[in-house]
Amino acid sequence: MFWQLKILAKIVLSRLPIRYGSFKRLGIFRSGRMDEPAYAWSVFRRHCAHAGLTESLAGATVLEFGPGDSLLTALFARALGARRTYLVDAADLAGRDLGPFRAAQDLLRAEGYAPPEIPQDGSMEQVLSALEAVYLPEGAKALARIPTASVDFVFSQAVLEHVRAAEFDHVLRELRRIMCDGAIASHRVDLRDHLAGALNNLRFSASVWESDFMARSGFCTNRIRFSDMLERMKAAGFAVEVIGVDRWARLPTPRGRLKAPFRDLPDSELCVSGFDVLMRPVRAGAAAA
Repeated sequence: MFWQLKILAKIVLSRLPIRYGSFKRLGIFRSGRMDEPAYAWSVFRRHCAHAGLTESLAGATVLEFGPGDSLLTALFARALGARRTYLVDAADLAGRDLGPFRAAQDLLRAEGYAPPEIPQDGSMEQVLSALEAVYLPEGAKALARIPTASVDFVFSQAVLEHVRAAEFDHVLRELRRIMCDGAIASHRVDLRDHLAGALNNLRFSASVWESDFMARSGFCTNRIRFSDMLERMKAAGFAVEVIGVDRWARLPTPRGRLKAPFRDLPDSELCVSGFDVLMRPVRAGAAAA
């Protein structure tokens, strides 16, 4: 019953004239935990480690796809030597409080890094400028503003599943376009329903769940499953390396409750709750792995 009430509550609350910040303070519609410096640093470092970039990002251009509530990646990337950072999101969700940046500076110093100085009394825009970072909260179309073959490292944390299904292939192609030869992307994908950590979103027909109405209500309407998502990545021009898969021991939602085509998928597919994947651009004429 909890997940049904959550659906109803989100539909109602999304229609109220209340700003995102107010919902966030109440713990509603929160866009991840990237405004917590220790958590954000751990996520950033984990993606760097997956990509084999643990020592330095000297001279690199970094793109975080879906930074959510905070822009701390700009500080972390600069501290590791990045030349420029792009922060692309579907909407302007990031807070403007500089407190987390100062806390993140302390964290970096405690771990032996020399974080760059930031304006103590400036605006977030001034801080981003000092860190050579650009915030582009315009969704998929923001990627068109990034030069071709200009990005060395891309990462996202539980974001790709939020890209609407109709835009997914376009976003992948744009990510491929902006990545230079030798670039690498690290993505964490969460395939749970974002309602109760199960597969309740597969109970609905595409005409209902993937509708504009549900998307405007704040739901993750993308239901692309594991194998299909990997094939789309390859079709967009990436060599794909799955480095970790999380699975349920058994289906968390009864198969008989699922709508077609999901109820016809094998357990091995439906039981994938999340995965970590590396994507590398394939040179023209080469076959994607």
